[in-house]
Amino acid sequence: MTSASAGKIPALFVSHGAPTLLLEGGPTVAFLSRLGQELGRPRAVLCVSAHWESDAAIVSAARQPETIHDFYGFPPALYEMRYDAPGAPQLAERVRTLLVDAGIGCAVDPDRGLDHGAWVPMKLMYPACDVPVLQLSVQSRRDPAHHLAVGRALAPLRDDSVLVLGSGSAIHNLRELQWGGSEPEPWARGFADWLDHAVETGARDELLQYRARAAAGARAHPTDEHFLPLFVAMGAGTGGAGTGGAGTGGAGTGGAGKGRRLHAAFSHRNLGMHAYAWG
Repeated sequence: MTSASAGKIPALFVSHGAPTLLLEGGPTVAFLSRLGQELGRPRAVLCVSAHWESDAAIVSAARQPETIHDFYGFPPALYEMRYDAPGAPQLAERVRTLLVDAGIGCAVDPDRGLDHGAWVPMKLMYPACDVPVLQLSVQSRRDPAHHLAVGRALAPLRDDSVLVLGSGSAIHNLRELQWGGSEPEPWARGFADWLDHAVETGARDELLQYRARAAAGARAHPTDEHFLPLFVAMGAGTGGAGTGGAGTGGAGTGGAGKGRRLHAAFSHRNLGMHAYAWG
């Protein structure tokens, strides 16, 4: 993986899991803890979290984002956790400008804090809280193609050592979870294998139409919001790559749209904790 110190860095998608991830430990905690060290220290992180939904894009511009505990009924230790990294108001304005210039409307929220889709992975990747972080909402009423376009508009941020971090879940069907369960069911394993192949071959059209193209697409994601950050990361990592269909690699010739899997794991039996990088 290219280091942040080298300038242009990959765009990433990570699965943040249940809020209890930080208390449970395990392979995904170990992976995210290594990931920040391997990547190096970016100038800032723009986190696209599944837990901030809006009709149109909104970017946060708080100078000191608060830690939002946007969950209920979990152990008290989780509500005592804080992530006190600084915000990045000037970068927020650049994000807005990039999106507007691409024909994508974007507002600025001067007060929005960090939801657990942002602070859980950030707490593992950059525990010193010394990397500025801001968030961009997902537009859960818009389709994957819209989010791919959002990511492509944000691709220039990578030239300035800004990490575009999509945070959601490779598989997210809460009704199919089994707390304490281990081996995933065949449908979950099958979707994860399909996702690995689609990402690694750059099958853009397959991914954009995942509900129709993957055997368990709708079962893996009854709603889209936890999968949409993947398309923002893919767009940011592939930038202005061509428009070829799935038969040509999905993002032009030469494999320009190919990503790579960084991590594979399951939590609570069927919650996909996979992570991917582009660029």
